[in-house]
Amino acid sequence: MDSIKKKMEKLANETAEAEARISHFEEIKAQNEAEAEKFEEQLRTVQKKMQAMESQFDVCTEDLFNQTVKLEVMEKKAGNAEGDVSALRGRNILLQENNEKQEDRLCKATLELAGACKRADQAVKKRIE
Repeated sequence: MDSIKKKMEKLANETAEAEARISHFEEIKAQNEAEAEKFEEQLRTVQKKMQAMESQFDVCTEDLFNQTVKLEVMEKKAGNAEGDVSALRGRNILLQENNEKQEDRLCKATLELAGACKRADQAVKKRIE
């Protein structure tokens, strides 16, 4: 009987030790699960931030595309305006040259007219005398 008692005590001790180890491992498991939950929450937070940043990136990319299109249009307009300015400069130069020629002709015609008037006045003076 003594051996049965010893076996029973031994089994009771082993059961108590096993239950203590189970309890210890369950505590570790609970701690690990709590830590895993924290990490999962952090992961969800990071994923939300990533989604927000991706959304902002998409908006920025779209804005960049729109601004690039506007820039190309404005550069095209500027190029056309530069061409117009260049053409107008050339026309202005031609008009100035033409104006100078016309002024020279006018000066010559005025001088010739003045000379003719002078000769006419002299002819009139000769007749009157």
